[in-house]
Amino acid sequence: MRQKHIPQRSCVGCGIVQPKRQMVRVVRTVTGQVEVDLTGKKSGRGAYLCKNSDCWEKALRRSSLSRALKTEISPEERDELLRYGRLFGTDSTTQSAPEAEGEAGS
Repeated sequence: MRQKHIPQRSCVGCGIVQPKRQMVRVVRTVTGQVEVDLTGKKSGRGAYLCKNSDCWEKALRRSSLSRALKTEISPEERDELLRYGRLFGTDSTTQSAPEAEGEAGS
């Protein structure tokens, strides 16, 4: 029996290739707005980022997200994307252990 094909995407922040479902899609809509696409189905040009705040900051600092979406990201959109990216922490696989230890000592 054949295995089901799992679509892969590369992060515009760090370049790591992962399954599409493990990443977050950012889309430039047909009206030109840049926003997070939680469904992965919005119309427009999309780019993918890891669930890691460092990747979000790197992609915005280096303008790789702007290049991938072929548009200029406004300061308001940039702030909103940074705010969303910070929800993930620096490493989604190990973020809970160090934070839990730091809170226990407080």
